Amino acid sequence: MSERLDLVVLGGGTGGLVCAMIAAETGARVALVERARTGGDCLWTGCVPSKTLIATAALAHGMRHADDVGLQPTEPRIDLRAVMAHVRRTIAAIEPHDSPARLRAAGVQVIQADGRFAGPGALLAGDRLLRFRAAIIATGSRPALPPIPGLSSASALTSDTIWDLKRLPDRLAVLGGGPIGCELSQAFARLGARVTLVEMAERLLPREEPHAGELIAERLREEGVEVRLSRRGGEVRASEEGRGWLVLEPAAGSAGGGEVVEFDQLLVAGGREPRTVGIGLEHVGVELDQRGAIRVDERLRTTAPGIYAVGDVTGLLPFTHVAAHHARVATPNALFHARGRVARTVPWVTFTDPEVARVGLTEAEARERWGERARISQFDYSSLDRAVTAGRAHGFAKLIGDHRGRLVGATVAAPGGGEAIAELTAWISTGARIDRISRTVHAYPTLAEGPARAADAQLAARYQTPRARAATRTALALLRAIGR
Repeated sequence: MSERLDLVVLGGGTGGLVCAMIAAETGARVALVERARTGGDCLWTGCVPSKTLIATAALAHGMRHADDVGLQPTEPRIDLRAVMAHVRRTIAAIEPHDSPARLRAAGVQVIQADGRFAGPGALLAGDRLLRFRAAIIATGSRPALPPIPGLSSASALTSDTIWDLKRLPDRLAVLGGGPIGCELSQAFARLGARVTLVEMAERLLPREEPHAGELIAERLREEGVEVRLSRRGGEVRASEEGRGWLVLEPAAGSAGGGEVVEFDQLLVAGGREPRTVGIGLEHVGVELDQRGAIRVDERLRTTAPGIYAVGDVTGLLPFTHVAAHHARVATPNALFHARGRVARTVPWVTFTDPEVARVGLTEAEARERWGERARISQFDYSSLDRAVTAGRAHGFAKLIGDHRGRLVGATVAAPGGGEAIAELTAWISTGARIDRISRTVHAYPTLAEGPARAADAQLAARYQTPRARAATRTALALLRAIGR
C-alpha cells in the first residue's frame, strides 16, 4: 500500500512524539512508525522509573536519618518487589500521555512496525510503503556495553533491564560514574544494597565542575558506597550460582590495579550508543559521524535532502528535554522550510542528592577563553538559611562570567539545583550580567537564593578592589563636604 504524507517520523520516543504532535496540530498528514512501545526510553526505562526509584530511596534515607531534624530514626523495611510495583504504577499513570490513542486522537497515523528507508521519499513500515515529503529520524539510543572479557557470561544489567529486578542484590557493582551510574548507585545503596562504583576517570561526573564530582563522591562514600576512581573493568568472572567477580585494572596513566570486586549483580552504566543500524540510512544518503551518530547541522538537517534527525540519535546532548527541543526546531523546518536553529544554552541535571545542575561553561572552559579576566563566584549552601533549616546544608552554587561580567555558565550542586538552574538558563539566554541576578528579588528563605548569594559575592568583590575602594572613599568625602 502506498500513501503520500507530509511527514514520516521514525521512532516514538520523546522526540518522535513531539514531532508527530506538532505536525498534526498544523494539519499536516503525518505518520509515526514505532516498532515497540511509544514513550521511548524516558517513559519505560529512563527518566520516569529512575526518578521514581530515587524518590523511594530518598524517603528510606530520610527515615534512617530522621534525627537530622529532631525525629526518631527508624530502619525502613524494604521489599524490592513492592518498590518495583510502585515504579510500574508510576509508569502506568504517565503512559496515557504518550499513548497511541492520544496520538491518533490528534490525527497522527500510528504504525507499529519496523521502519526502514527504501529510497528517497520512501519508507517501509512493515509491509506498508509510506511515501513522504519530509522525514524525521528519532530512533534514540541504547546502552553501550564495553568489550570486557567475560561480561556476557555475567548477565549484566543495564539501565534498560535493571527494572526487571525482583530481589535487592546484596552486592551491586556499577561500571560507570556518569549521571546514570551515580544516580542508581546512590538509590540502591539507600535501599540497602552494598554498592561498589567503578569509574575510569579521576573523578565522578567527569563533564561537570571538578568540585561537583568530588562532592558527589564524598556523599556516596558517606552513605556506604565504595567508590573506585581511575579504574576500569579488566575481566568479569561469573559462577553458576550467580555470584561474580569484577577484576579492576588501572585506567591509562594511573597506578594500582588487580583489585577484585565481588558482586551478586553487575550494572553497566557506561554510556549509550545511537540506534542507527537496520533503518536503511544507506538507501537515502544519511551519513554517520565517527561515533555512529547521525550527522546534523544546527537546523537538524541530515546529509539527505528532506530528512532531519532529533534526540539521542544525533549524538548531541542525550536528554529528554533536548529531544523535545529538537522536535520543536526540526518539525517546522521539515514541514515549512523554516530556519529554526538548535539553542546553544541548554541546562541538564544529575538527580543525585544533592542534585548537580549545569548550564553553559565550566570554570576551566571560561579560563581557557578569557584567562584571569573570567569572573568566577561561588556560594556554599552551608550558609544558606533555607538549606540549614531543612537539614540539608551541603553543596554550592557557582557562577561563571566572561571578561565583561556577563553570565556564561553556572553549576548548582546542591538541594534544589535542578529547579534553580532554570532561572540561570534564562539569564544566560538574554546575555545578562551577573549583577542582574544579585539585584533580582528572591523570596526568603528559598533554595533558589543560593545562586543569588553567589552573585552577591561577585558584586561585593568588584567593589572591594583597591581602585574601587579608593574611588568610594573619594566620593564619600565629597558628599560629606557638600553636606556641610
